[in-house]
Amino acid sequence: MSLSNRTPSQVGDRITDRSAPSDHNAVRDWLGPEAFGQWSELRTWIDEFYPGFFAPDWLYGGKNRGWSLRYKKTKAFTTLVPEYRRFSAVVVMGEAERAKFEERRYVWRPELVKLYDEAKTYIDGKWLTLAISSTDDLHDVTDLLTMKRPPLPRS
Repeated sequence: MSLSNRTPSQVGDRITDRSAPSDHNAVRDWLGPEAFGQWSELRTWIDEFYPGFFAPDWLYGGKNRGWSLRYKKTKAFTTLVPEYRRFSAVVVMGEAERAKFEERRYVWRPELVKLYDEAKTYIDGKWLTLAISSTDDLHDVTDLLTMKRPPLPRS
């Protein structure tokens, strides 16, 4: 799963080998133990709070974007992007989510507010790409996702 035979992988490099979608072991090896633990924790959280709702699918975004794992029902929920020794979560915030974010602006961590303010707004919303490198980053993502779509009622 090397990006190039000529250059060593650097933190943040994406999986760009088109030959096959990433599997569990390949993602684990690419992310490394710490980032893979966070990756697994977020995936488990989604499965627990939205049981059976999403069927995540691997997408290939070309040689620059590489592979990503998208969670979507009718609207995008989140996309996880495995990167060398870390991963990012992309959360698209439509008009309703942006209004909710603004209502809670002073509750969010300053790092998240800065990311939100600097994110470009497209026709379908603001695309926030959060690099996950700490428990606080994971918490920000789960808070955004909960705001975006309330968890399913537990049976």
